[in-house]
Amino acid sequence: MKLDMFDFHLPEELIAQVPLKNRADSRLLVLNKETGEIKHEIFNHITEYLREGDCLVLNDTKVLPARLFGIKPDTGAKIEVLLLKQVEGDEWETLVKPAKRVKKGTVIEFGDGRLTAVCTGEAEHGGRTFHFKYEGIFYEILDQLGQMPLPPYIKEQLEDQDRYQTVYAKEPGSAAAPTAGLHFTEELLQEIAGKGVHIAFITLHVGLGTFRPVSSDDIEGHDMHAEFYIMNEATADLLNKVRSNGGRIITVGTTSTRTLETIASANNGHFKASSGWTDIFIYPGYEFKGIDGLITNFHLPKSTLIMLVSALAGREHILHAYNTAVEEKYRFFSFGDAMFIV
Repeated sequence: MKLDMFDFHLPEELIAQVPLKNRADSRLLVLNKETGEIKHEIFNHITEYLREGDCLVLNDTKVLPARLFGIKPDTGAKIEVLLLKQVEGDEWETLVKPAKRVKKGTVIEFGDGRLTAVCTGEAEHGGRTFHFKYEGIFYEILDQLGQMPLPPYIKEQLEDQDRYQTVYAKEPGSAAAPTAGLHFTEELLQEIAGKGVHIAFITLHVGLGTFRPVSSDDIEGHDMHAEFYIMNEATADLLNKVRSNGGRIITVGTTSTRTLETIASANNGHFKASSGWTDIFIYPGYEFKGIDGLITNFHLPKSTLIMLVSALAGREHILHAYNTAVEEKYRFFSFGDAMFIV
C-alpha cells in the first residue's frame, strides 16, 4: 500500500492557527462509514447522533508546558529544551535547539536558576537526556516557566494556554493535546450524559512522534512511535457492559482509538485494566475489535492518522469527505473542525 494513496490537496489557509472563541462552535462533518453519506453540522449538535446506552471514551491526558527557554551560565548562550519523556525521577528525554551547543555535562539554567538541567546523554537529531535540579514541585515550576509545545504547523502564539488542553485534562504527561477533545465543553458533556450516554476515561500520553512524517513509500515499512497508556478497571468493566448491552463504543480521538484497539486486540475483543506502551499501526485492512465510531479532527495528508480513519471508514469515503471539507472550507488540524465517523 503506497503512501501517495493517502494524499490530498490542502490549501494552507485552511490550517487553523487559533482556536474558536467557543469550543463547541466548530463545524462537524458526520460521515456514515458504511455508505459514505455526509452531513454538515455544528459540533454542539453532536448529541443528536448519540444514543442512550452508547459510551463516549475520552483521553484525560494533560499537556505539559514542556517548552523551556534557558541559558548556559558559562557562555550566556540561549538554549531551547523540549521535554519528551520522563525516564525516571528527574531524568528526562528531550529535544534541544541548537543541539551543537549542548554536550554531555553541559549545564542550563531556567528562570534565573529556579530550575537547572545537567546534560547526562546525547542522541541523534538533537536528542538529549537531562537531570533536573530544583526546590519545590517540578510540575509547579514547569507551569510557571514552560510554554505549550504547539504543533509545528501552528505559527501563531496562543494567548490562553488552557485552550490547548481539554476541559477534562487530568493526568500530566503529553507533549501534544488529544485535539479531538478540544471541542467539548463542560455543558456539552453534561448534556451528553443527561441523554443516557456513558462517559469513560482512558489515559494515553501523546508523544511528538504523532507529528513524524511517514518516510517509507510502502506504508507497511513505517515504524510507529510508542506511547504510554492506562485503562483502569472501572473503564474496562463499563466498556464490556456497554458492548454486551448492544451499545456503541465511540472514541474521542485517534489516541483513545489506539488505546482501545491495543487492549481489545490482546484480549479477544474484550477490555481489561492494563497499562503499557503501544505502537499499534492502524491502516486499511485492519479489523477493528474495540470501537464502533470515532470523533476526530481532520489530519495531515499522508499521515498515519489519515490511514487510521481510512481503515475505519474506507479510503475512498475518507478522501471524498476530506475533499468535500476542503471545498466547504472546513478548518483543519489541531484547532480545526471535527469529523464524526459512525
